[in-house]
Amino acid sequence: MLDANLKTQLKTYLEKVTQPFEIVASLDDSDKSQEMLALLQDIVSLTDKISLNTDGSDARKPSFALNRPNGNISLRFAGIPMGHEFTSLVLALLQVGGHPSKLAQDVISQIQSLEGEFNFETYFSLSCQNCPDLVQALNLMAVLNPNIRHVAIDGALFQDEVEARQVMSVPSIYLNGELFGQGRMDVEQILAKIDTGASARDAEKLNGKEAFDVLIIGGGPAGAAAAIYAARKGIRTGVAAERFGGQVLDTMAIENFISVQETEGPKLARALEEHVKQYEVDIMNLQRATALVPAGAEGGLHEVKFDSGASLKAKTVILSTGARWREMNVPGEQQYRNKGVAYCPHCDGPLFKGKRVAVIGGGNSGVEAAIDLAGIVAHVTLLEFDSALRADAVLQKKLFSLPNVKVITSALTSEVKGDGQKVTGLVYKDRNSDEFASVELEGIFVQIGLLPNTEWLKGTVELSNRGEIIVDARGETSLPGIFAAGDVTTVPYKQIVIAVGEGAKASLSAFDHLIRTT
Repeated sequence: MLDANLKTQLKTYLEKVTQPFEIVASLDDSDKSQEMLALLQDIVSLTDKISLNTDGSDARKPSFALNRPNGNISLRFAGIPMGHEFTSLVLALLQVGGHPSKLAQDVISQIQSLEGEFNFETYFSLSCQNCPDLVQALNLMAVLNPNIRHVAIDGALFQDEVEARQVMSVPSIYLNGELFGQGRMDVEQILAKIDTGASARDAEKLNGKEAFDVLIIGGGPAGAAAAIYAARKGIRTGVAAERFGGQVLDTMAIENFISVQETEGPKLARALEEHVKQYEVDIMNLQRATALVPAGAEGGLHEVKFDSGASLKAKTVILSTGARWREMNVPGEQQYRNKGVAYCPHCDGPLFKGKRVAVIGGGNSGVEAAIDLAGIVAHVTLLEFDSALRADAVLQKKLFSLPNVKVITSALTSEVKGDGQKVTGLVYKDRNSDEFASVELEGIFVQIGLLPNTEWLKGTVELSNRGEIIVDARGETSLPGIFAAGDVTTVPYKQIVIAVGEGAKASLSAFDHLIRTT
């Protein structure tokens, strides 16, 4: 199952296992069960700390559980955790085997103190880059607290469950049989939902913090670079982010970040956060900014308020809240979001295997999505508003070579249709004839660009007609002491490498402002 190189790497990792445990497999006569058995046999052959029991009786087959002799862990994989989930498997083996996690001790204590019964089920796909973080978070929580149980389920392998629960987006998380959430979540986000007092406690902590020299709002590439450059100046630096990594977390392949030949968004996001943590930076996650209160004309401190009820003050502020996927804003889109309307083809594409889907948008992202989906689904209809596609010629050539793709240009998507539970089609207007037409399908992937996250800033800093923060060559906004960087600004070309440079520039400008005014 595993090649020689992977076995060598895994053997090195498994040397960190200190506590013996057993893998209990529930198998049938299917090819997938034989494939799983081969994987598990490879694992146990690499260490004497792990044994294999193939007499499991779980209803989901193939699946396997990781069991300690004292039986105080309930952690299971239903499916074969390869692809993006192989790392989840390795971490689970290590953590069940006694290797400590890198989680902060206060978070570990919070998990261990949870009372009640928490039975989590996560549906993932092997091509989903958003799924591993969630699977790993819930696995770790199951290791730390016997009241928490988790099973990670490959949606492509258990199609009957996916159909019964109408899972159309991964990751999808169920808690005690009820839908708990969809999309990427880390340990802190999960805790914020199940530990009802956590938000109030966090707000109280934030309100008690001293003013920062530089406060950065947003934890994407621009925010990370700004934090590092500020901290290296020896000034008091804080980062308040809704999720560290930002839009990078939703990016699949990255091949144009200079000096890094190829990586993936979540991997780069983790590297950014680890780099920031090498310095004395106060990172405050799960903080959605709601208002900016600039210092008065006579000087003083700027204040940023958050929806948790907390507020932070600083001598200078760097705004790097990034951007998000642009929505179609048509009837039915919100009603059927995650019920057929999706924004990540890499994540959710496998759930539409053998079905009909549409891709909205003819730029590079849209055409790449259509090409990827064409290898999974029965048919792809690509709709583009303009009279011609805008993607690179090489991508268009590939697209038009595919037999199960239809391209419709001059098409204005006007409505998402559904049966109350899931998408059944869409309606578009032919911009040449003004006639409306319908397309029957089961999924719609929206790929029409980005919107800056600036709604909370209206009426404070000056914004462009597109909602971007207007900045000068130094990253300064219309307000003294307030700077901005990255995709949220008017700087052209929304690229990771540009955001990193702009974040560094804004931080240097903030430091220059500090030494000249304080």
